[in-house]
Amino acid sequence: MTMSPTNNTPATAPDSDGAPFPGLHVVAPNAPLETAATPLSIGEDIDVEPQNELTKKFTSAEWSALQTFRSRLPATFSEAFPDNPDAGSNPYTLWGVTINPTKSKDARVSVVLMKFLRARNLNPDETKDMFISTLRWRQSFDVEGATKEQFPEDVFGKLGKIYGKDKHGHPVSYNLYGANKDIKAVFGDVQRFLRWRVAFMEQTIALLDFETVDQVVQIHDYEGVSLSSRTENSKNAASEASSIFQSHYPEFLARKFFVNVPSFLTWIFWFFKPFISAATLSKMTVVGTGPRAIGSVLVSTIPEDELPKRYGGIAEGF
Repeated sequence: MTMSPTNNTPATAPDSDGAPFPGLHVVAPNAPLETAATPLSIGEDIDVEPQNELTKKFTSAEWSALQTFRSRLPATFSEAFPDNPDAGSNPYTLWGVTINPTKSKDARVSVVLMKFLRARNLNPDETKDMFISTLRWRQSFDVEGATKEQFPEDVFGKLGKIYGKDKHGHPVSYNLYGANKDIKAVFGDVQRFLRWRVAFMEQTIALLDFETVDQVVQIHDYEGVSLSSRTENSKNAASEASSIFQSHYPEFLARKFFVNVPSFLTWIFWFFKPFISAATLSKMTVVGTGPRAIGSVLVSTIPEDELPKRYGGIAEGF
């Protein structure tokens, strides 16, 4: 099943955050660009706002949008869960951060809400729609249940690894798309693959404190991927995973590296490059093949002792 893109979803090609093949994170031509932060000036009325290192980087426009969106939280939660008469006042935990709709002045809550606002160009109305959609999806998908689910180690155990941190404290996750050559086992049940992929993302997010760090670095390793890997099920999984991560996991990417990419797949990057915003493009890098070539690029972001030897570092890794 392929989900239709919205105004802020990729124009084409699946987002590689969730895709088992290298569809790059493509932003439609009319998508908003990220802008450099302009923090509030000294003397502006933010002294009543709980602060942490991340909220201190919010711009004046972001604070204004946040205050508007936050004031609508009771109604937003009520609309998201119409069958729950107390939804507008009951606390809700998202990514380990408890959001109280009626008492939402909390620095970590501000960081989480800002992710949705930035994904919708600080438009409170569009942000509300995205937020409600995410809350409903998490309930229908049973994300909490997926995080507790036991997935076959022989099928998924080698596909995703979390190891080390970059120079700014971002956890680094590795997606090894060619680690299991049994494509039928991996994608034979598309919904099972999606539940595993969401659980892996949630496991990575659990390492974020939303005080100093709220994003991750992703390494997408295509060693061992071949044309025969592209089955109908794998393409469906790529499409659905892309839609999930684009729609319900906003602003979690710090940097993304594509490594060991076969030559027959590199054309995708060059084809879609004109459609990718400068801000998004600056987060993505297509690297060469082999530890030396990969390490020469990655060590500028990830310390050698945090980078596995297979990627040019000195850590034992996995």
